[in-house]
Amino acid sequence: MINNTDLQKFMDSVKKAESGHRLDLSSDEDLSVAIMNLISIEEHMFFTAQKTGKSEYLDILHQAREMRKELLKTIIKDYEGEVWCISKHLLAASMRLFEVGTKAYHSGDKTKAKDLYQKSYSLYNLFWGLNLGLVKPNAQSLTPQDHQESPLPSKSTLLTKVNSVVGKILDCCRE
Repeated sequence: MINNTDLQKFMDSVKKAESGHRLDLSSDEDLSVAIMNLISIEEHMFFTAQKTGKSEYLDILHQAREMRKELLKTIIKDYEGEVWCISKHLLAASMRLFEVGTKAYHSGDKTKAKDLYQKSYSLYNLFWGLNLGLVKPNAQSLTPQDHQESPLPSKSTLLTKVNSVVGKILDCCRE
């Protein structure tokens, strides 16, 4: 659970990111989508190699992977533990949910599509929240605390906060 002190720290970091830095991450946003597509290329090359038995596809997979690693380094500068890998998987899951949402929309299930799009967007924003330092995992937040001052209302989840904040910070249309 998040206590008032954690919330205040989170909001302070948001204010700093919003006003102090005037972030223009439009190029990094575009790059993150390119990285998503490189991850998809890696996956497709793997499955194509397995389905066809042609190892040439694994060579292409390796080239796409090296490019993806190089480009990801330009966005993820500082990380600890498995944040690098978490970031890659957040982007991959976001892309997959978007694609499944698009298929659901195309088949007429707009309610399912909307839900999948929202989940995709939440994971994408979590990627940015994590890599902009707005989300700081700590062991205390993973376990309930009896001494908590006042918990956030249930509708005010971490993902909801991150979606709101990252959506304001990232503006792909800002030149």
